[in-house]
Amino acid sequence: METSKSPDFFQAVFFDMDGLLVDSEPLWLESETQITAAYGYIWSHEDQVACLGGPLTRVGQYMHEKCGRAESPGFFTDLLIDTQCHKMRQGVALMPGAQELVQDLQSKGIITGLVSASPRTIVDAVIENLGIDIFPLSISSDDVVHTKPHPDAYLLAAKRAGVEISQSLIFEDSLTGASAAKASGAWLIAVPHLVVVHEGPRIRSIKSLEQVNYKKLEELFKDFSVAI
Repeated sequence: METSKSPDFFQAVFFDMDGLLVDSEPLWLESETQITAAYGYIWSHEDQVACLGGPLTRVGQYMHEKCGRAESPGFFTDLLIDTQCHKMRQGVALMPGAQELVQDLQSKGIITGLVSASPRTIVDAVIENLGIDIFPLSISSDDVVHTKPHPDAYLLAAKRAGVEISQSLIFEDSLTGASAAKASGAWLIAVPHLVVVHEGPRIRSIKSLEQVNYKKLEELFKDFSVAI
């Protein structure tokens, strides 16, 4: 893959998927509520927050415990994936500013990639649903042994893109994803959903992707570079 290695910008920009690129969290809530209701458990806001960002094996284990261990953790994980994949294929909206930002970056020759803790079936369902070739590079949980909060998925994305992860920027919305981004050594811009991500030397926090574009990220790169 051809890379962009301008000394004045990030070598690549990687995006999380659920809750960051696409407005899928309401669908995850529907799926989790639907599944656990069949076992007499009422899924709450606290449950959603506890499971935000995955990995889905952890969510399956969580459901297993909350539903009185009626089924195995693997059963709940597989059922959640199947249920959510069906919903995603029916349609899921991009988050405000997401498509504009990605296309702005790509028009400037910047490498972009989608890096998700969801399995390949869900990632492909989202990409197909978008109807545009927005991410030629995508990493799913199936592509690595250890998914988020481990940094492996982002390290693999950088390897496949032919860039240095330490010179790349990541957008994340969950604490799990933010942990993966920080552990990878990349710069991080958090767009928190239901959580708080504190800023630091290589971390910034914003409310929406609508707040940033290529020009603003170019300015931020200079600010980051001065800070380190």
